[in-house]
Amino acid sequence: MRRLLSAIAATSLLLTGLPIITSAQSLPGFTIFSGVKRENQLPFRLDFGGQSNGWDRYRLRIPAKNLKLAVSQFAISYPDYYKGKFDKDEIEVRIKDKKVPLQEVVWDKENHLVEIYPQEPVPAGSRVELVFSNVKNPASGGTFYFNCQVLSPGDVPLLRYVGTWIVNIS
Repeated sequence: MRRLLSAIAATSLLLTGLPIITSAQSLPGFTIFSGVKRENQLPFRLDFGGQSNGWDRYRLRIPAKNLKLAVSQFAISYPDYYKGKFDKDEIEVRIKDKKVPLQEVVWDKENHLVEIYPQEPVPAGSRVELVFSNVKNPASGGTFYFNCQVLSPGDVPLLRYVGTWIVNIS
């Protein structure tokens, strides 16, 4: 099926000079020269296509292999040139598609940081999805690096780097 769709896309480009739009545009593609090592790139999905100045839902995923210790806090930093808006009341943490109760979500606009505090620590080795609903994408598109750091319960209070989501807004 993929070969057929690829052939149709290539044919449409050759015949019309215009590429067809595919649903893959809302998923991370193959990234070259990002400055982020492949093993540090985290998977994600933009449910509504990542269009500039549009509303979207970000599904920021953390594979189980990346969470070697339990997590009491998620800290997502983003670049200062990202001018989108988050609805902190519409941020969820999901483990195996089940919503985790949250103690607090803090959006620190000045420091370009979203902090998420689950009520109970997320167990080590869990596949986690951070769901940001009601996101207003920035008016100007671009590539934005969202870095994920975590704090483990009872650990030295230093955030530990987990990986980076390379988000493209068109």
